[in-house]
Amino acid sequence: MDSAQGGGPRSRNRGATRSPTEQEGSTLSGRIDPRITRTTQAFEQAIVELASERPVSQISVAELADRAGVTRATFYNRYSTPLELLIQVLDADLDRGHRLEDERAGRGHSAAELLRLTTAEVGNHVERFRAVYRLSLDDPADSGVYEALVRHFSEYTLAFMARGDRSALPDANPQVIAQFMAHGFAGAIKAWLQDASVTKDDMIDAAVACAPAWWASGYLPRTS
Repeated sequence: MDSAQGGGPRSRNRGATRSPTEQEGSTLSGRIDPRITRTTQAFEQAIVELASERPVSQISVAELADRAGVTRATFYNRYSTPLELLIQVLDADLDRGHRLEDERAGRGHSAAELLRLTTAEVGNHVERFRAVYRLSLDDPADSGVYEALVRHFSEYTLAFMARGDRSALPDANPQVIAQFMAHGFAGAIKAWLQDASVTKDDMIDAAVACAPAWWASGYLPRTS
Protein backbone atom coordinates (compact mmCIF):
# COMPACT_ATOMS: atom_id res chain seq x y z
CA MET A 1 0.00 0.00 0.00
CA ASP A 2 1.37 3.41 -0.95
CA SER A 3 1.92 5.97 1.76
CA ALA A 4 2.23 9.66 1.13
CA GLN A 5 5.62 9.96 2.84
CA GLY A 6 6.99 6.46 2.27
CA GLY A 7 10.12 5.91 0.24
CA GLY A 8 8.50 3.65 -2.37
CA PRO A 9 10.54 1.41 -4.69
CA ARG A 10 13.22 4.07 -4.95
CA SER A 11 14.75 6.24 -2.27
CA ARG A 12 17.24 8.99 -2.84
CA ASN A 13 19.15 11.74 -1.13
CA ARG A 14 17.23 14.95 -1.75
CA GLY A 15 20.46 16.90 -2.07
CA ALA A 16 21.32 14.80 -5.11
CA THR A 17 17.85 15.00 -6.67
CA ARG A 18 17.83 15.91 -10.31
CA SER A 19 14.91 17.16 -12.31
CA PRO A 20 12.93 14.64 -14.37
CA THR A 21 14.41 16.19 -17.50
CA GLU A 22 17.95 15.61 -16.25
CA GLN A 23 17.12 12.07 -15.20
CA GLU A 24 15.49 11.01 -18.44
CA GLY A 25 17.66 12.91 -20.89
CA SER A 26 16.65 14.45 -24.16
CA THR A 27 16.29 13.53 -27.78
CA LEU A 28 19.22 13.18 -30.14
CA SER A 29 18.51 16.65 -31.50
CA GLY A 30 19.15 18.10 -28.05
CA ARG A 31 15.52 19.05 -27.51
CA ILE A 32 13.44 17.70 -24.66
CA ASP A 33 10.96 14.99 -25.58
CA PRO A 34 7.51 16.67 -25.42
CA ARG A 35 6.15 13.56 -23.69
CA ILE A 36 8.54 14.13 -20.78
CA THR A 37 7.42 17.74 -20.50
CA ARG A 38 3.75 16.77 -20.58
CA THR A 39 4.22 14.11 -17.92
CA THR A 40 6.17 16.49 -15.69
CA GLN A 41 3.48 19.14 -16.03
CA ALA A 42 0.77 16.58 -15.29
CA PHE A 43 2.51 15.50 -12.09
CA GLU A 44 3.11 19.09 -11.00
CA GLN A 45 -0.50 20.10 -11.61
CA ALA A 46 -1.78 16.99 -9.85
CA ILE A 47 0.31 17.45 -6.70
CA VAL A 48 -0.64 21.13 -6.38
CA GLU A 49 -4.33 20.31 -6.83
CA LEU A 50 -4.27 17.48 -4.29
CA ALA A 51 -2.10 19.36 -1.77
CA SER A 52 -4.56 22.25 -1.98
CA GLU A 53 -7.33 19.89 -0.93
CA ARG A 54 -5.61 18.17 2.00
CA PRO A 55 -2.14 17.89 3.57
CA VAL A 56 0.48 16.20 1.41
CA SER A 57 1.05 13.67 4.23
CA GLN A 58 -2.38 12.26 3.35
CA ILE A 59 -1.78 11.93 -0.39
CA SER A 60 -0.91 8.49 -1.77
CA VAL A 61 1.20 7.78 -4.82
CA ALA A 62 -1.69 5.80 -6.31
CA GLU A 63 -4.13 8.73 -6.29
CA LEU A 64 -1.44 11.15 -7.41
CA ALA A 65 -0.61 8.98 -10.40
CA ASP A 66 -4.31 8.57 -11.14
CA ARG A 67 -4.88 12.35 -11.01
CA ALA A 68 -1.91 12.86 -13.36
CA GLY A 69 -3.14 10.14 -15.70
CA VAL A 70 0.02 8.01 -15.48
CA THR A 71 1.19 4.85 -13.74
CA ARG A 72 2.77 4.54 -10.31
CA ALA A 73 5.88 3.14 -11.99
CA THR A 74 6.23 6.39 -13.93
CA PHE A 75 6.02 8.32 -10.68
CA TYR A 76 8.71 6.21 -9.02
CA ASN A 77 10.98 6.67 -12.04
CA ARG A 78 11.04 10.38 -11.18
CA TYR A 79 10.31 10.89 -7.49
CA SER A 80 10.33 8.96 -4.23
CA THR A 81 7.35 10.59 -2.43
CA PRO A 82 4.55 13.09 -3.10
CA LEU A 83 6.31 15.44 -0.65
CA GLU A 84 9.48 15.39 -2.75
CA LEU A 85 7.48 16.34 -5.84
CA LEU A 86 5.62 19.12 -4.02
CA ILE A 87 8.83 20.61 -2.62
CA GLN A 88 10.35 20.54 -6.09
CA VAL A 89 7.39 22.52 -7.45
CA LEU A 90 7.51 25.07 -4.61
CA ASP A 91 11.29 25.50 -4.85
CA ALA A 92 11.10 26.02 -8.60
CA ASP A 93 8.50 28.75 -8.18
CA LEU A 94 10.58 30.47 -5.49
CA ASP A 95 13.65 30.28 -7.72
CA ARG A 96 11.79 31.98 -10.56
CA GLY A 97 11.10 34.87 -8.22
CA HIS A 98 14.72 35.03 -7.09
CA ARG A 99 15.91 35.27 -10.68
CA LEU A 100 14.05 38.56 -10.99
CA GLU A 101 16.48 40.08 -8.49
CA ASP A 102 19.32 40.23 -11.00
CA GLU A 103 17.03 41.86 -13.57
CA ARG A 104 15.86 44.50 -11.10
CA ALA A 105 19.37 45.27 -9.86
CA GLY A 106 20.22 46.93 -13.16
CA ARG A 107 17.15 49.16 -13.25
CA GLY A 108 18.30 51.83 -10.83
CA HIS A 109 16.37 50.66 -7.78
CA SER A 110 17.73 51.58 -4.36
CA ALA A 111 18.81 48.83 -1.95
CA ALA A 112 15.68 49.44 0.15
CA GLU A 113 13.45 49.16 -2.92
CA LEU A 114 15.12 45.92 -3.99
CA LEU A 115 14.66 44.47 -0.50
CA ARG A 116 10.94 45.22 -0.53
CA LEU A 117 10.44 43.97 -4.10
CA THR A 118 12.22 40.70 -3.30
CA THR A 119 10.23 40.20 -0.11
CA ALA A 120 7.00 40.95 -1.96
CA GLU A 121 7.92 38.33 -4.58
CA VAL A 122 8.11 35.69 -1.86
CA GLY A 123 4.75 36.92 -0.57
CA ASN A 124 3.31 36.47 -4.07
CA HIS A 125 4.68 32.92 -4.15
CA VAL A 126 3.03 32.05 -0.85
CA GLU A 127 -0.22 33.61 -2.06
CA ARG A 128 -0.14 31.44 -5.21
CA PHE A 129 0.20 28.32 -3.04
CA ARG A 130 -1.71 29.63 -0.05
CA ALA A 131 -3.96 26.59 0.31
CA VAL A 132 -0.96 24.24 0.21
CA TYR A 133 0.92 26.14 2.90
CA ARG A 134 -2.10 26.63 5.15
CA LEU A 135 -2.99 22.93 5.10
CA SER A 136 0.60 21.92 5.83
CA LEU A 137 0.82 24.32 8.78
CA ASP A 138 -2.43 23.01 10.27
CA ASP A 139 -1.37 19.36 10.14
CA PRO A 140 1.18 18.26 12.81
CA ALA A 141 2.15 15.32 10.59
CA ASP A 142 2.92 17.57 7.63
CA SER A 143 5.97 19.54 8.76
CA GLY A 144 7.91 18.72 5.60
CA VAL A 145 6.62 21.70 3.61
CA TYR A 146 7.49 24.22 6.33
CA GLU A 147 10.90 22.61 6.86
CA ALA A 148 11.55 22.84 3.13
CA LEU A 149 10.65 26.54 3.21
CA VAL A 150 13.15 27.13 6.03
CA ARG A 151 15.79 25.13 4.17
CA HIS A 152 15.20 27.12 0.99
CA PHE A 153 15.58 30.45 2.80
CA SER A 154 18.70 29.21 4.60
CA GLU A 155 20.36 28.14 1.34
CA TYR A 156 19.31 31.41 -0.28
CA THR A 157 20.79 33.42 2.61
CA LEU A 158 24.14 31.65 2.35
CA ALA A 159 24.26 32.28 -1.41
CA PHE A 160 23.19 35.89 -0.90
CA MET A 161 25.95 36.53 1.62
CA ALA A 162 28.52 34.91 -0.64
CA ARG A 163 27.77 37.23 -3.55
CA GLY A 164 27.18 40.46 -1.61
CA ASP A 165 29.48 43.06 -0.08
CA ARG A 166 31.56 40.97 2.29
CA SER A 167 32.83 44.02 4.16
CA ALA A 168 29.30 44.69 5.39
CA LEU A 169 28.70 41.18 6.72
CA PRO A 170 28.67 40.60 10.48
CA ASP A 171 31.59 38.75 12.05
CA ALA A 172 29.65 35.63 12.96
CA ASN A 173 29.14 32.06 11.78
CA PRO A 174 27.34 32.28 8.39
CA GLN A 175 25.51 28.99 8.94
CA VAL A 176 23.97 30.29 12.15
CA ILE A 177 23.13 33.61 10.50
CA ALA A 178 21.41 31.75 7.66
CA GLN A 179 19.32 29.69 10.08
CA PHE A 180 18.37 32.81 12.05
CA MET A 181 17.23 34.62 8.91
CA ALA A 182 15.44 31.58 7.47
CA HIS A 183 13.46 30.76 10.60
CA GLY A 184 12.56 34.42 11.09
CA PHE A 185 11.22 34.85 7.56
CA ALA A 186 9.39 31.52 7.59
CA GLY A 187 7.94 32.45 10.98
CA ALA A 188 6.61 35.72 9.58
CA ILE A 189 4.93 33.80 6.77
CA LYS A 190 3.44 31.36 9.28
CA ALA A 191 2.07 34.25 11.36
CA TRP A 192 0.44 35.69 8.25
CA LEU A 193 -1.19 32.43 7.18
CA GLN A 194 -2.46 31.46 10.61
CA ASP A 195 -4.07 34.78 11.49
CA ALA A 196 -6.87 36.06 9.27
CA SER A 197 -6.31 39.60 10.54
CA VAL A 198 -2.74 39.64 9.19
CA THR A 199 -2.34 40.64 5.54
CA LYS A 200 0.39 39.98 3.01
CA ASP A 201 1.44 43.61 3.31
CA ASP A 202 1.71 43.17 7.09
CA MET A 203 4.08 40.25 6.53
CA ILE A 204 6.14 42.22 4.00
CA ASP A 205 6.30 45.29 6.25
CA ALA A 206 7.46 43.20 9.21
CA ALA A 207 10.05 41.25 7.23
CA VAL A 208 11.51 44.42 5.70
CA ALA A 209 11.54 46.22 9.06
CA CYS A 210 13.34 43.32 10.74
CA ALA A 211 15.96 42.83 8.01
CA PRO A 212 19.44 43.71 9.37
CA ALA A 213 21.16 46.80 7.99
CA TRP A 214 23.75 44.75 6.11
CA TRP A 215 21.10 42.76 4.24
CA ALA A 216 19.77 45.48 1.94
CA SER A 217 23.26 46.47 0.81
CA GLY A 218 23.75 42.95 -0.49
CA TYR A 219 21.41 43.69 -3.38
CA LEU A 220 23.79 46.29 -4.78
CA PRO A 221 26.88 45.45 -6.88
CA ARG A 222 30.15 45.06 -5.03
CA THR A 223 32.24 48.21 -4.87
CA SER A 224 35.55 46.36 -4.85
